[in-house]
Amino acid sequence: MEPELGREFLDGLELKGVSRRSFLKFCAQAAALLGLSQAAVPRIAEAVERMSRRPPLVWLDFMECLGCTESFINATYPEVDRIILEILSLEYHEAVNAAAGEKAHENLWKAVDAGGFLCVVEGAVATGIPSAMTIGGLTSMEIMERVGRRADAVVAVGMCATHGGTQGASPNPTGAVGVGEFLKSRSIATPVINLPGCPVNPENIISTVLRYLLLGALPELDAYGRPLDLYGRTIHDNCPRRGHFDEGRFVERFGTVEEARGYCLYKVGCRGPETFSNCPQVLWNNRQNWCIGAGAPCIGCFEPRFWDRFADFYEPLPGVEVAGVRTTADRAGIALAAAAAAGVGAHLAASAAKGRLGRKESRVVREEEEGGE
Repeated sequence: MEPELGREFLDGLELKGVSRRSFLKFCAQAAALLGLSQAAVPRIAEAVERMSRRPPLVWLDFMECLGCTESFINATYPEVDRIILEILSLEYHEAVNAAAGEKAHENLWKAVDAGGFLCVVEGAVATGIPSAMTIGGLTSMEIMERVGRRADAVVAVGMCATHGGTQGASPNPTGAVGVGEFLKSRSIATPVINLPGCPVNPENIISTVLRYLLLGALPELDAYGRPLDLYGRTIHDNCPRRGHFDEGRFVERFGTVEEARGYCLYKVGCRGPETFSNCPQVLWNNRQNWCIGAGAPCIGCFEPRFWDRFADFYEPLPGVEVAGVRTTADRAGIALAAAAAAGVGAHLAASAAKGRLGRKESRVVREEEEGGE
């Protein structure tokens, strides 16, 4: 079924250098990111056309390294420039603004005062030492409070914006906190969607923004405010090395034949059993590879306070006996560590019984048997 697109709309695309075919390809990629079939492409195309104006986007940068911006602008599925040309009106983003100084801030506050915008936040809010994060004479607290009250919704991207980032590591002298925590402390009820990661995966940003703009709905969230369709299962659930875990075949140290054979990386620190993310599906660097695919254990950078909870990164997880590896992120909820301690179960127990594991494996995470609870 071909979408019915008006001549005026198509002429506008052509003025931007976007052909009808290119636009429909973009819509097909958007459908794939949203988990929709290609039958939805005409509806997406028509939804874009129906937008009387491109929805404004305000992107704030606080305490961070710009890694999430770099991740986002390098996306090619679909390309960010096409999203900006065809879907969004980027009103403010410090790293890519054409304007600078007072003129850039005029654009920011003009968009904020007009309302009806989507806010993306990269970086933590400094609450302990507010002056540690200032822009144009205003602290991150002042900017976030003013913008947060006016936004239709806030998308916190990256671990800094969702949970304070590494600058929030103990003892956290600057009082770095995530956006959701800060807005809650100010009794601001604007919806917040958390997209953690260090950095965030660009496809997760794009799919979330497109869902909100095209479908007019927020995704279903888990207890940490993460979209369940993106963060609903553990890396361990979908890891290509999972079979080696089940059979008790582990890399004990790097540089060994076990590493060359692609065995499970749990015993050299992999946090996959406690990390909820879609990394195995969407990969990184334009779907080229990902950490475990490159031979590195997952460090759990999608989980709250991973920098404190999961150090040392190359040591096995403590003696957690997990049955909840196949659970959803929401079931793990606020007490993820406790839920994890209820969970990785009988596979390692069976391996130990068969003599595959040494005595040190009393600390190994275990997983429930098929069909167990």
